[in-house]
Amino acid sequence: MTQELYTILIAASPLVELRGAIPLAIGMFQFSWPKALFLSVLGNILPILPLYYFLRYFSDFLSRHFKIMDRFFDWLFSRTKAKTNEQFKKWGSLALVIFVAIPLPLTGAWTGTVAAFLFNINPIVAFGLVSLGVLIAGGIVTTLTIIGVNIF
Repeated sequence: MTQELYTILIAASPLVELRGAIPLAIGMFQFSWPKALFLSVLGNILPILPLYYFLRYFSDFLSRHFKIMDRFFDWLFSRTKAKTNEQFKKWGSLALVIFVAIPLPLTGAWTGTVAAFLFNINPIVAFGLVSLGVLIAGGIVTTLTIIGVNIF
């Protein structure tokens, strides 16, 4: 497997995402920062739409076939809206972008896509918002990686 493909796959993985792919690409593979950023962002945005549509299909399937799951998803979506409606009204789409852009564990593209699904954001709009957050996170992680590499 090539180092480029490995970088893309690491960035596409749900736990590591580009927060691990960029330091790996720059530190171990000696990629230039633009190459590391491009491959990592590409890998990190690849799962967004497939994950969103899988969540929609899976929840619809479970709701149709299991009454208890139908009630669960009704409860989940209602509760999500009730608990976050004020914040979402105040911050709107910017909240999702900021959430994904913060380069901390469990705040990346995968979690952002799940959040977009729970908020019932249009999949194409969700893709754009999560991708923008990924780009911002990529810039932050790349900058921190370059600083770290130059210090050590």
